[in-house]
Amino acid sequence: MALIPSIAIALSVAFTSLSLMHVYWLLGGPVGRLAAIPEIDGKPVFQPSAVATFVVAAGLALCALLLVATAGMVALPLSKSVLVWLTRGLALGLLLRAMGDFQLVGFFKCVRHTRFACLDTAVYSPLCMAMAIGSAIVGFA
Repeated sequence: MALIPSIAIALSVAFTSLSLMHVYWLLGGPVGRLAAIPEIDGKPVFQPSAVATFVVAAGLALCALLLVATAGMVALPLSKSVLVWLTRGLALGLLLRAMGDFQLVGFFKCVRHTRFACLDTAVYSPLCMAMAIGSAIVGFA
């Protein structure tokens, strides 16, 4: 079915783009950095370290690779069943991120009127939900 590879490619492009954005921030790029961190009373809840930013960038890149491998477009030294279960786990993780922590992130957050919260409601959580659905489609196909 041609739909699955198309979904995997679209998701891979999205994950790769997000990974590159984190690399940009790691290299000191300022654009969008503050809008990506939850805040309370105008102050960031945390300051991600360079190591944490690198780990997130690498993880996002691995998600991109996982999806195209699960769709059979790239060969990895993992069995098909391992790839499928990892992709299903990715879908679950993205769904949980979209739902949120009931405080600062996700559809069910309490804090709603900060810059991050508005972007989370309009962009970040819907993107996570769409990526969760796409990952589930690839993982269950």
